[in-house]
Amino acid sequence: MTTLIETTTVSLTPAAAQVVRGLLQERNLDESYALRVYVSGRGCSGYEYGMGLENKPNETDTAFESEGLKVLVDEVSIQYMAGARIDFINDERGKGFLVENPNVAPACSCEGGSCGCSEN
Repeated sequence: MTTLIETTTVSLTPAAAQVVRGLLQERNLDESYALRVYVSGRGCSGYEYGMGLENKPNETDTAFESEGLKVLVDEVSIQYMAGARIDFINDERGKGFLVENPNVAPACSCEGGSCGCSEN
């Protein structure tokens, strides 16, 4: 059974929550659906994230609510995402979800036309 944690481990901004609600409505999904967030890899600019809407949590998921929405994070990803904040942006950086993760220190640089990362 999925554990409901009272404190928010990963939070949604109001802008992100509004977009998720819109996606749920657009797809005619009911309140049994949650936003699943997970770490899908690591690149030069930090962790890469995936998201999806689903209504069948795994027993080992961490489940919580943020901005009135259910959020699921798997047992591996939660180790890397504690304290992360998910926003939705539409500005000069582009349009989409932005994960602000305090667990990732910038460790990359680009000089002379090539980019490189150091392992932490």
